[in-house]
Amino acid sequence: MNRAYIFVIITALLFGSMEVACKIGGNDLDPFQLTFLRFVIGALVLLPFAVSELKKRHIRLTAKDLLILAGVGTLGIPFSMVMFQLSVMSSNASTVAVLFCINPFFTMLFAYWFLGERLNRNKVTVMLLALAGIFFLVRPWDIQAENSVRGMGLMILAAFLFGAYTVLGSTVARRIGLMAQTSISFLFGAGVLLIGILCMGRPVLEGAADNIPILFYTGVCVTGLGYFAYFKAIDLADASTGAFAFFLKPVVALALSILLLRERILWNTIAGIILILAASLKNILHQKKMNAQARAEAERLNHIRRKEETDDDRQ
Repeated sequence: MNRAYIFVIITALLFGSMEVACKIGGNDLDPFQLTFLRFVIGALVLLPFAVSELKKRHIRLTAKDLLILAGVGTLGIPFSMVMFQLSVMSSNASTVAVLFCINPFFTMLFAYWFLGERLNRNKVTVMLLALAGIFFLVRPWDIQAENSVRGMGLMILAAFLFGAYTVLGSTVARRIGLMAQTSISFLFGAGVLLIGILCMGRPVLEGAADNIPILFYTGVCVTGLGYFAYFKAIDLADASTGAFAFFLKPVVALALSILLLRERILWNTIAGIILILAASLKNILHQKKMNAQARAEAERLNHIRRKEETDDDRQ
């Protein structure tokens, strides 16, 4: 098997277990506290790789880089990820896991608004399928008892903000690298969240010693190793290959929610998952096709250039 797909599967398993692990951890830890601790731990796991990435690229972070990373981290951790945790605690883990998978579609919108990327027919179709999936998951005509309007609303907002985090983070990630952008922005975001926790009088370390297994799993495995595996998949192949992890994530989350949390899965959940998976697969396959066309065009231009250089040498 291609090494990239091994990392895709690892990513899917770790990210797919995120909502279930956070729901279990949220029973004993404050949601703000759990978010802070898991992103500090995850950022520190990624930090050595981030430093290595900066050295390989011969990058010295500027004041502008740090300012952008601080802003991106603040958007991602104290806002998006806190909403994520609050949502997990007030709805089915399987429902919110699938809802969070719509963040790439919000990324398309932000890329259109801020980066001027064109919204073509494929992207519009993908977003319409995703919206239909949200409609069935939320089931506004008869909301499932285990879900809540607040929980699902918070998860949609968390996905929306994470889409913004992704687009804004990409502006600096192109220069310093994904590993560095993620680790440093996580540290900044966790620092801002810590200030908020202290101002609100919420716990920081209380109860942490009694929950080391769940903190290890959510911090080291899910947040640290999960992102590492995702970036390795991208590094060994491309972004569209790495995105297959988010195609598999809802299936993993659904299975774990049934096995570990004994959640009831109704027909509308299955319908929503199928629609969102269809949107994800359509988007991934389109991106792979575009990447293949771009590589073919680059090879064609290189071939023409080499031929011209050879002809010049002969003359």
